[in-house]
Amino acid sequence: MSTTPTIYEWMGGAEALQRLTDAFYGHALRDPVLEPVFRGMDPGHPRHVAAWLGEVFGGPAEYTAHHGGHQHMATKHLGRGITEKQRRRWVDLLLDTADEVGLPTDPEFRAVFVYYIEWGTRMALIYSGENPPPVDAAKVPVWSWGQTPPWIPKG
Repeated sequence: MSTTPTIYEWMGGAEALQRLTDAFYGHALRDPVLEPVFRGMDPGHPRHVAAWLGEVFGGPAEYTAHHGGHQHMATKHLGRGITEKQRRRWVDLLLDTADEVGLPTDPEFRAVFVYYIEWGTRMALIYSGENPPPVDAAKVPVWSWGQTPPWIPKG
């Protein structure tokens, strides 16, 4: 049995992710770049994103069990027309919020956290664009210490 905590455990679990997403979406709704993206957002959205991130970082598969997994998440981005400016602002604001709510600041954690946030927001940009890839029933990607989902060549 491993004594190495998951990223989810290291960051403080569901409570830490809920603090992060509650604070983040409060800021996003007041941000001139992001507010148009989240205007009229479902009040449960921060909890759904917390569940998604929890699963991505090695926590319980709550998003898959209750919200439809990767396929559901990907379809939520279709046709949204997210811009690179909005994607970048989302990343910057989330990282600032991570500091604000006290997520770990050690370089190892932040490297994995930022890697996923960059990858995930770039996927959201692709899915929200004019020619998104097919949305399939892929499993939720899981990030861990020194491990990310496998590279898949474009073909």
